[in-house]
Amino acid sequence: MLNVTIWNENQHEKKDERVRELYPEGIHGAIASFVQKEDYNIKTATLDEAEHGLTREVLENTDVLLWWGHIAHDQVEDEIVQRVTQRVLDGMGLIVLHSGHFSKVFKKLMGTSCDLKWREADEKERIWVVDLSHPIAEGLGEYIELEREEMYGEHFDIPTPDELVFVSWFEGGEVFRSGCTFKRGNGKIFYFRPGHETYPTYHNKDVQKVIQNAVKWAAPVDRKRPVYGNAKPLEVISAT
Repeated sequence: MLNVTIWNENQHEKKDERVRELYPEGIHGAIASFVQKEDYNIKTATLDEAEHGLTREVLENTDVLLWWGHIAHDQVEDEIVQRVTQRVLDGMGLIVLHSGHFSKVFKKLMGTSCDLKWREADEKERIWVVDLSHPIAEGLGEYIELEREEMYGEHFDIPTPDELVFVSWFEGGEVFRSGCTFKRGNGKIFYFRPGHETYPTYHNKDVQKVIQNAVKWAAPVDRKRPVYGNAKPLEVISAT
């Protein structure tokens, strides 16, 4: 059984009728509906819950955490950020979606500003698969085309990804590294760009397929973290 927690700040849904119409169960509810599998235990959590829904118990029982945030990054408590970061280092998978690039969690794990160019102009996005053999790209064609999306453009201030799976082109001319993987400690991280709240992006079957694949890819491996600090020798040291 894979334990998956889907975190969404759930603020736009309370303030914007367009978002409520697109995602009546919230963005977290929409994602939960297509991530769900028989052998998955799915939970959702939101900003306004106690400890943002990410208690120690919840995180200790989470194998893969998905993160969507936008207008309330600064409201996420630093203690929770540290808690999530430690769980990633211990082996929990993390999938950061769209504007989650600017979350405290992602910036802490990347160690950079994670800033970028952006524009809302109802423009076409074409997401090219550039790593054809990567498991996150399984089942896709050469590209995913979204009729309308928010533009994110380079330069994207992140460390060089361990793997680059997708690159986006936008109608206005910009390009963007839209699907990036990273390893931190025992954990795996995937950043996936599309998902602006006023567009029906999470209803797109190919976008859903990417996220489904990413959850499977990010699942922890079955091993303990190394033991750090002063170490006793494995062999007899002749000098002693």
